[in-house]
Amino acid sequence: MRIAIIAITRNGARLGAQISEGFSKADFYVLQKFAGAAGKKTLPFIGELKELVRRLWPETEGFVFIMATGIVVRMIAPLLEAKDKDPAVVVMDDGGRFAISLLSGHLGGANELAGRCAFLTGAREVITTATDANNLPSFDMLAKEEGWVIDELSRVKVLNSLLLEGAEIAVVDGTGRVRSRFHGRCPLSFFDTYIEALQSRARGYLFVTNRQLPLQVQSEKLLILRPQNLVLGIGCNSGTPASEIEALVVANMKRLFLSMKSLKCVASAAAKATEPGLLEFAERYGLPLVCYESEELNRITSPSPPSTHALAAIGAVGVAEPAALLASVGGTLLLKKVKSGNVTMAIAECPDA
Repeated sequence: MRIAIIAITRNGARLGAQISEGFSKADFYVLQKFAGAAGKKTLPFIGELKELVRRLWPETEGFVFIMATGIVVRMIAPLLEAKDKDPAVVVMDDGGRFAISLLSGHLGGANELAGRCAFLTGAREVITTATDANNLPSFDMLAKEEGWVIDELSRVKVLNSLLLEGAEIAVVDGTGRVRSRFHGRCPLSFFDTYIEALQSRARGYLFVTNRQLPLQVQSEKLLILRPQNLVLGIGCNSGTPASEIEALVVANMKRLFLSMKSLKCVASAAAKATEPGLLEFAERYGLPLVCYESEELNRITSPSPPSTHALAAIGAVGVAEPAALLASVGGTLLLKKVKSGNVTMAIAECPDA
């Protein structure tokens, strides 16, 4: 986590110096007139504090403000977007007695950051998120720790509230991670199918899946967590636009009832590593592009016959299927090679999905 530590008093400068020593990626900003009390690893600033914070806000994952909470609240209020976008914010008092997790406690990591600051300084961490205060796990932290995508963020609050009430929650989770994470600490009931779960007496529902669910099983009390366990194997001709790649991918994902939010990466041949349309498509969906040399692709046994076009162009017997299988690291094909126009695609699912 890249953090910014900001102090505006002499004591705060000393405290900030102590904290910054405990982080490998920390920028320590201190009001210029107190920079001498902060040691050498400082970035002195003059001028408006709020302008410094406004500039740092988009590029910083966590803030540690050593100043009054009221100052921080008024300063960051205009910058707030959403709990899955805002950085972690921790406030410490000038005397170093408390480390308060103020904003983005779970998804942003402020609770963890507050604990780290408390450990480094001997302060007392102050955590006010309800699940933590009641020593309960939470669904947003489960998603963060497992690297899952939250389908509807607003429903996290609903499901976490049910946890606090001790209400039964029906779970369908083919990965088995929910059961192991919660360790019987909450009234969760586990089912094999969505219908069984929805027909139970549970007051809320948690489904862990890469599948798009039909409208009839949707509910305001249903939280869907999406493992990123699908790999797109893509082959394309030179000059293929991103729109053509996207159209084929979206159509086939929809046909197979698969969620775009469960995509892990795009896999292709090394010859396509700089293909503009492929790069644009991957960037549009926030996906890394993983490319393999022809020798690597040729070592994979694919179900479809060899491609004479790919063999002539780059010396590979295929691209979409072997690339998808390689990137899924022992996964299985959910969609064999499909070709349309200038694009060939395949979809693989990672093991333990």
